[in-house]
Amino acid sequence: MNFLWPQFLWLLLLTPLLVLLYIWLLRRRKKTALRYASLSIVREAMGVRQGFKRHLPPLLFLLALSALIVAAARPMAVISLPSQQETIMLAMDVSGSMRATDVQPNRLAAAQAAAKAFIADLPRHVRVGIVAFAGTAQVVQPATLSREDLVVAIDKFQLQRATAIGSAIVVALAELFPDAGIDVGAMTYGRDRPRGVPLDKELAAKGEVKEFTPVAPGSYDSAAIILLTDGQRTTGVDTLEAAKMAADRGVRVYTVGIGTVDGETIGFEGWSMRVRLDEETLKAVATRTQAEYFYAGSAENLRKVYQTLSSRLTVEKKETEISALLALAGAVLALVSAGLSLAWFNRVL
Repeated sequence: MNFLWPQFLWLLLLTPLLVLLYIWLLRRRKKTALRYASLSIVREAMGVRQGFKRHLPPLLFLLALSALIVAAARPMAVISLPSQQETIMLAMDVSGSMRATDVQPNRLAAAQAAAKAFIADLPRHVRVGIVAFAGTAQVVQPATLSREDLVVAIDKFQLQRATAIGSAIVVALAELFPDAGIDVGAMTYGRDRPRGVPLDKELAAKGEVKEFTPVAPGSYDSAAIILLTDGQRTTGVDTLEAAKMAADRGVRVYTVGIGTVDGETIGFEGWSMRVRLDEETLKAVATRTQAEYFYAGSAENLRKVYQTLSSRLTVEKKETEISALLALAGAVLALVSAGLSLAWFNRVL
């Protein structure tokens, strides 16, 4: 636990002094009582129950005072809170390599089943959109609360050639920020621009993207992107440049790799292609956007990945100031202490 104003914690040293003062007052009162009553009468009047009642209000008051002192130090604690995520974009690879059967029954079918289970587990207030990508990327279902529409869109996936991972991220961003003027068609890879000039700045200078002020990566709490792919980028926007665009807008891009890391040859419509999961790039995308990378080597692992993502996106741990909670606890303890003292002894402590 951290404290914003730790200097107030020195006041806790007063509590032992208060305990000593309370003991001194008890002994003084006992000596006074013995002057006017016999020892037997005092012992008879002060049974175990009476002694407990006498000490409980001061004990509660001491706890209340301690809680208020700690509250004044403004403690910070890491607690689990409901996430503020309102929109999640699922960007799913539908390239020809997704028909490989190393993930049963095949990669595409496993991804479809896991995605539908993921959507079903999300809170009903979370909007979900779907981007399908192969040689190009397109929104096949705009962000919606209708789980039925999402399932229909997932079931209609059609396999195509090539893999445009970066374009999928850009299209998802365009869906999340419809007024930003993001156009994946204007962001073709291989533009002739000075080295080191970000894609965003080049396009903004040409009026193709609206100017904006970059924010801290991962700071946009209202939306996130989940990117699932089984291969390497072969066309479209550069993947890391697209990740930079997401990072500058504070959007986290969680990446999920499915398939063969070492690579294998897969046949598709009379063509043979060598596919390999580009884990290095997917990890870089997740790191740049303050998200996480997951590898799913089987259908069961893929379901577990989506379950993990569901918990990440619906409940998140944050360092939060808990001064108000401690102040409330202190006030309640003080009121209970005073109430018991009035009820039992007709006085406040």
